[in-house]
Amino acid sequence: MESPTALLSAPGPFGALRVHRSLTLELAKRDVLGRYRGASFGLLWSLISPFLMLLVYSFAFGFVMKAKWPPGDQGDVHYSIILFMGLIVHGFFAECLNRAPVLVTGNVNFVKKVIFPIEILPWPMVISALFHTLMNLLVFFALHIVLDHTASWTSIFLPVVMLPLVLLTLGVSWFLAALGVYLRDIGQITGVLATALLFLSPAMYPIEILPPQYRWMMMMNPLTFIMDQAREVTLWGHLPNWTGLGIYAACALLVMYLGYGAFRVTRRGFADVI
Repeated sequence: MESPTALLSAPGPFGALRVHRSLTLELAKRDVLGRYRGASFGLLWSLISPFLMLLVYSFAFGFVMKAKWPPGDQGDVHYSIILFMGLIVHGFFAECLNRAPVLVTGNVNFVKKVIFPIEILPWPMVISALFHTLMNLLVFFALHIVLDHTASWTSIFLPVVMLPLVLLTLGVSWFLAALGVYLRDIGQITGVLATALLFLSPAMYPIEILPPQYRWMMMMNPLTFIMDQAREVTLWGHLPNWTGLGIYAACALLVMYLGYGAFRVTRRGFADVI
């Protein structure tokens, strides 16, 4: 473990990004391009994939299961568009959740290099996930305009809504990256957890349709509030819940610094375990 003096003098999670900004962006670029290397359509798959994903979910839940979103004061919005926004929020978090446990074990060559700042590894992963989220949003807004013939000006607040989730994701990623070194089975658990977070969220149905005694399970889901707020600003034309976002952001910052601290404390033993 690192000495208390070293921990106190080390840059925080944002400082790590600032100090190694060029390296972080280069790793993020390599991550994005590496995913589509050798594919005939290259980066176009970042636009094609979310569209195909939406077709599958819309067919399964909208056509086969006849799922409908209860009407309200939000107006007539196509169910597929409502579903898509929930899938976008979940997709960002799930991608990082599934990849975080192998961030260190999958980059052994970086761990062996004393001078490499391995604490920055969650940053390129999150930036890469944000790139794919942006591609999903381009498809979302295009389909929203085509299917619903409208677009809300309050959509400009979507980055503000997503920011607390990004902070939370970074904190969770540092925790899981450190834990994944010492407990290799954690990767199997995160896959199941990601699926549970999808079906115990308002991605496909609103929380109001659940019996009151079961709603607490969905309210405990960290994605529930962000999904609801994302729909509020992009689909219903409402302003964000600033108080709720402020509380969420404060909790997310706490998780972020705790996750970063846990990673810094345990990183010295990584080379011995790997």
